Amino acid sequence: MPRKTEGNREHSPWQQSDVRGGQEGEEWRGLAIAHGKRIRGRLTSQARGGCGQKFLGCSSRSEPPSFASPTMNRRRFVTSSAGLLATSSVAGPTVADTADFPPAASLPQPASQSSPLTLHHSDVVLFQGDSITDAKRNRRAQAIANDPRALGQGYARIIAGDLLAEHAKLDLQVFNRGISGNKIPDLDLRWQADTLALEPKVLSILIGVNDLWHKLSGRYHGTATDYRTGFAALLAKTRQALPDVQLVICEPFVLRCGAVDARWFPEFDERKAFAREVAEVAAATWVPFQEAFDHAVEAGSALESLAEDGVHPTPAGHALMARTWREATGL
Repeated sequence: MPRKTEGNREHSPWQQSDVRGGQEGEEWRGLAIAHGKRIRGRLTSQARGGCGQKFLGCSSRSEPPSFASPTMNRRRFVTSSAGLLATSSVAGPTVADTADFPPAASLPQPASQSSPLTLHHSDVVLFQGDSITDAKRNRRAQAIANDPRALGQGYARIIAGDLLAEHAKLDLQVFNRGISGNKIPDLDLRWQADTLALEPKVLSILIGVNDLWHKLSGRYHGTATDYRTGFAALLAKTRQALPDVQLVICEPFVLRCGAVDARWFPEFDERKAFAREVAEVAAATWVPFQEAFDHAVEAGSALESLAEDGVHPTPAGHALMARTWREATGL
């Protein structure tokens, strides 16, 4: 199976903003390699509020790109992966609402569903989402499978390290395409280049916190129903293009501290329920992140020790997510 790669030129994204205000706009140019053809893209965003809060360890400098090889071997990954740091975020693009998306019931069913999930030689494992998945990944290196710089500093990188170490003979190709600030409409705009073109065998999606957070900040007007129908349409498009993909839908989560206050509820709970509904209709594996965080708090963990601002996990929070993801998927 040929390796799937996609290039993208980074845009110096790591700018701090405080939790009460908006963010500086950002602009990036991307080079995507889709099915062997280079496609030049330009994405401009002026994000205000939402997943772009101040985080420790943010840097305005990016590592230089390295494209010596389209994939990275296990030894180099393990050597390079020491010392995970806290995640950070940037705001993503702003697009139109999703009122025209079809209902969840229109999702086509897969011919069969593996339980637990399975991995085969040269399989592509792809993580998609917002800043929680992005976790300060270096987009200049994203064309290289298994490159720890491109995998970010969060749960996706932890999972990648485990899978590559435990399935060394499978030559897995793991990618992270999360982009900070993204909502369902933003995923839809870049889905062909950042997801379908990579032809993943395992596709993990965590999306939803910005769909409400940006609404609370007055910069987005999508409703909970828009979230459900947009998510359903995205999965329908995926099933049609990749009928054998193993879908993993992660539960959106927040902790009641930092930026998360009473305004988030009950609508956030409604959106979580819609995410689960869409996952069930799509016969996807469900990863109960909110449940895992709630259990950790009940067991004595302080809220801020898991997600200081209530949204972005700390290293301990990302470790909990990685463990929960592997337990839910059986990988």
